[in-house]
Amino acid sequence: MTAETILRRATSDDAPKLALLGAATFLTAFASDHPGQALVDHCAHEHGVQRYADWLGKPDYAFWLIETQLGAPLGYAMLCPPEIDIPPDAGALELKRIYTLSGWQGAGLGRRLVEAVVEEACVRGAPSLYLCVYTNNVAAQRFYARFGFQKVGQQQFMTGDVPFTDWILRKSLD
Repeated sequence: MTAETILRRATSDDAPKLALLGAATFLTAFASDHPGQALVDHCAHEHGVQRYADWLGKPDYAFWLIETQLGAPLGYAMLCPPEIDIPPDAGALELKRIYTLSGWQGAGLGRRLVEAVVEEACVRGAPSLYLCVYTNNVAAQRFYARFGFQKVGQQQFMTGDVPFTDWILRKSLD
């Protein structure tokens, strides 16, 4: 895509945009190998407007939103305290979610989002940044490797009653 885009910090008014993007991108990414109703239920809960509104109200959470100049949401990233299955470094943060609409992937939006998150993590004095990526999402793994993220573990996540596996990746910020 060639349209000019705007990257900004999300505010509490952006919860509906984040929920819409989260559900749309999660469904697009995982429809091929996640059970249908469980996927719909997951999106309804994990990507509901209230879920994002709650996170946006927490001072240790931050979101960045990329939009068209007309305000259409294209992608977002979320920074928060680590919620991973291995002991994180003291003071570390997690890039919990980073999503862009499939038609906009490859346009540099993901790079801009990662750079914004890393910059904020450094400002907050975090020694490292973690993220989790689905083991079957090889393209995302290559993307994160370009930023210096390395595998340090794995964890299970559930979509309905079906377990899936994520790699836990870590980037040193020192």
